[in-house]
Amino acid sequence: MKSNTLTIIKKEFARFFGDRQLLFTAVLLPGLLIYIIYSFMGMGMKKMVTEGANEMVTLCVENLPASIAPIVDGIPTIAVSQQTVSQEDIDKLEDKTLNLVLMRFPEAFDETVATYNPQSGIAAPNVEIYYNSANNASSRVYHILEASLSAYEDQLSNRFDINRADSEEVTFDKASSDDVLGSILSKLIPMLILMMLFSGVMAIAPSAIAGEKERGTIATLLVTPLRRNELALGKVVSLSGIALMSGISSFIGIVLSLPKMIQADSAGVELGLHYTGADYAVLLLIIFSSVLIMASAVSLLSALAKDVKNAGTMITPFMLVVMLCGLTPMFQSGTPENLMAYLIPFYNSIQVMTSVFAHEMKWMPVIVTLVANVVYTGIAVWGLTRMFNSEKVMFSK
Repeated sequence: MKSNTLTIIKKEFARFFGDRQLLFTAVLLPGLLIYIIYSFMGMGMKKMVTEGANEMVTLCVENLPASIAPIVDGIPTIAVSQQTVSQEDIDKLEDKTLNLVLMRFPEAFDETVATYNPQSGIAAPNVEIYYNSANNASSRVYHILEASLSAYEDQLSNRFDINRADSEEVTFDKASSDDVLGSILSKLIPMLILMMLFSGVMAIAPSAIAGEKERGTIATLLVTPLRRNELALGKVVSLSGIALMSGISSFIGIVLSLPKMIQADSAGVELGLHYTGADYAVLLLIIFSSVLIMASAVSLLSALAKDVKNAGTMITPFMLVVMLCGLTPMFQSGTPENLMAYLIPFYNSIQVMTSVFAHEMKWMPVIVTLVANVVYTGIAVWGLTRMFNSEKVMFSK
């Protein structure tokens, strides 16, 4: 009995270690995937934390007191400009691309603080710091100033206030709700959409071609009076349609779950309040073109595979590439200006979706991405047609 058991064990081990693809998928690939994905996520998190740390920031200060000057001078990467801070200057902060922070001190700040009595009931001198939290450099300098002034205020037994809003109309963070929400969505949602689309394609594409090869039903199709390019196009379009329905369903689920995910009231996070019809149209076009190229690429790999298991092994590295493209918004600032970057499949779709959610969409990258995706789909359909014409590929065992 023991010898029979050992024989079975040896047989299974021999089968497993003799199948290089199975060995790679079951043993080597999980560790490789975790290492690569976690490494990129770590790089992305580090980028998000340190982004703007070395960028120069213009700090405009009105009535800079002598007691605060050493604090300001001790902050690296800032250029101090002592000037009157006007409402026009404050309005400029709404441009989130400006590395700008504004400070306004009351006149005779040091003298007022020295004679101020917290028990008097009179409002303490108020230091105003205006910034834009959607700009990483501006936000960084603001938090340094706020922490430094708070520490100084504690030493003086709370003889002045920082950013005291005397009315509801006064806001010191000039980042709009669109900018704040867009910054969050642009880092997360494009990756989720791409992965949902890929999971939809993965669920149906291998069985649609490799599965038919394994069952032998592909031979029946190939002997019918059906042109090979019609067969290839039909496969890609049908698979894309099914995957697109899955992707749209997932996208709707993401949109509806945003209020709970962000933990804010729904009036502040409903996409309909912040995005236009053109934004939605671009998203749907990008999603559809991405599904087309995704389905055609997976179909190509599936046609090369001998069976469904082999197709899964071949598609896994491709899935890794798609996942890495989805992570790119986490460790980059903005979207590429060079249009050549939008010729890279999947990366281009991610960048366009990122720009839409961040309210930074430009039409030329959208057009280049759509044209590139359609061209790549056409190339893949042509390649799939050639494979359907090859008996060596279609009937390999």
